[in-house]
Amino acid sequence: MNRIIAVSNQKGGVGKTTTAINLSACLAEQGLRVLVIDIDPQGNTTSGFGIDKYTIENTVYELMVGECLLEECIIENIYEKLSIIPSNVNLAGAEIELIDIDGKEYILKKEIEKIKDKFDFVIIDCPPSLNILTVNAMTTADTVLVPIQCEYYALEGLSQLIHTINLVKERLNPTLEMEGVVFTMYDARTNLSLQVVENVKENLHQNIYKAIIPRNVRLAEAPSHGIPINVYEPKSAGAEAYRELAKEVMEREDS
Repeated sequence: MNRIIAVSNQKGGVGKTTTAINLSACLAEQGLRVLVIDIDPQGNTTSGFGIDKYTIENTVYELMVGECLLEECIIENIYEKLSIIPSNVNLAGAEIELIDIDGKEYILKKEIEKIKDKFDFVIIDCPPSLNILTVNAMTTADTVLVPIQCEYYALEGLSQLIHTINLVKERLNPTLEMEGVVFTMYDARTNLSLQVVENVKENLHQNIYKAIIPRNVRLAEAPSHGIPINVYEPKSAGAEAYRELAKEVMEREDS
């Protein structure tokens, strides 16, 4: 088992980082070796694992601009079986700095190729935009997992994201596939959440995961404590939902 998944949606606030953190943690909980790469300049995945993004010396930015070695920016075993390449706001300047570099779309891929065999899963948290950082994630990844919020404009922008995935597949990474869609922020008390799920299922011809991530107070609280949900509140609905998602992701590997 050896798989690289980019978690991407150019729409912000859809549970992308929450999914990257908690899917990774739940895969590691199953005894799998997991590397998380935070390639979002906001660094929320980094702080979501309790790492101080303001004082950290070597991040994915230093790696991509050639200022540090890969082994210098990996923080190993922040939880059992789970390691991370962190990020912070410095990464926001990477796009300009990389503009004249040949093969700038493959910088991350070249680095991760060196170590990917050490991990069962590599999970990349992408920025909420379609820029050179997202392209680097997609050239590195085998598949793209798309979290979709259960709200009225859920499908807005999704066609553009799928178009980008197809462009990257056509021009830069011929093996890239759509991992699938996972619904987030589901509120069972509203008809809207149910309608959004049905609407997406009817209109989107992609793999849709059965696990649906609920709106959950504990899930919202966990990042502020720098702890993934399966550790912060192991029996919460949010933890159970991400465990289900992790199982489905693992099963897809086996099928």
